Amino acid sequence: MDLILQLLFTGIGIGAVYALVALGFVLIFRATNVVNFAQGEFSMVAAFLMVVFAVDLQWPYWLSFLLAIGGMAMLGALFNLGVYYPLRHRTYLPVIISTIGASIFLANTTLALYGPQPQVLPPVFETQGFLVGPVYLDTQYLLIIAVTAVLVAFQYWFFEHTLIGKKLQATSQDKEMAALLGIPVAGMIMLTFVYSAVLGGIAGILVAPVLFVSIQMGATIALKAFAATIIGGFGDVTGAIIGGLALGIIETFGAAYISVPYKDAFAFIVLVAFLALRPQGIFGERIAEKA
Repeated sequence: MDLILQLLFTGIGIGAVYALVALGFVLIFRATNVVNFAQGEFSMVAAFLMVVFAVDLQWPYWLSFLLAIGGMAMLGALFNLGVYYPLRHRTYLPVIISTIGASIFLANTTLALYGPQPQVLPPVFETQGFLVGPVYLDTQYLLIIAVTAVLVAFQYWFFEHTLIGKKLQATSQDKEMAALLGIPVAGMIMLTFVYSAVLGGIAGILVAPVLFVSIQMGATIALKAFAATIIGGFGDVTGAIIGGLALGIIETFGAAYISVPYKDAFAFIVLVAFLALRPQGIFGERIAEKA
C-alpha cells in the first residue's frame, strides 16, 4: 500500500505537466480548429531560457522565471503572426504542416545556439522533500501539483467570470458570429496563442529540475500531452486535465510493475485502446452525420 501511494503521488506530479501542455493543445484547437504540434517545443524553449538566465547568468530564480515567461509570451505572439495568421483562411492541413515546421525550426535553432549537451536546472527549493507517513513527498512534484491546481482554478475563473474569457469562449465556438457581435477575433486568437505558449513554458520550467533539459524533452512531453487530449476528449478542457493526470499515473504504475524501459509505450497502448473502443475520448460526444 505504501508503494501504491508513493507511485500515485509521483504519477499525479508527472500527469500535471502533461495536463498543462494538453490545455495548450485544447485552447488553440478550440480557437483555430487546428492542432499546434509545436506546443511541446514551447516547454523546451522555456526550460532552456531558465537555464540561460538562472544557471549561465546566475540571475535570481524569480527574475529568471519572469523573463522566461515573458519570452514565451513573445514567442506565442510571434508564432501566431508568423505561423497561423498567414494561413488562417486556408484549410487545416497547411496550418498543421506549418506548426510541424515551426516545431522543427525551434528545436534546431535551440540546438544550434546551445548545443546537444543536456543541461541541469536546479529545483526551486533547497529541501528535496520530506516524509508524510510512509510517503516521500518531493518538493518539486508538490510544486508542480500546486501550480497546476492554481492555473486550472484561474482558468475556470477567467473563462467563466471575466468579459475577456467569455469573448474567448465565443471566439472558440463560432468565429464568424463573434466577429458580427463586435468581438476582435484576431486579438482573441492572439491572446490564445500567447496564453498557450505561457502554459507550455510553465510546464517545461516545472518539469526541468526533474528531467534533463534537452532538445528532445519538448517532443516527449508533446506526444504524451497529445495522447492525453485524445484520451480525455479532444477539445474538452476537463478532458485534457483528467487525461493528463490519468496518463501520468498509468505511466508511473506501468514503469513500476511492468517495465521501466517501456514506460513511454504505456501511454500509446492506452491511446490505441481508446481509439479502438471510444475514439471520442472520456468527455467527448459521438457526432452523427447524415449523408
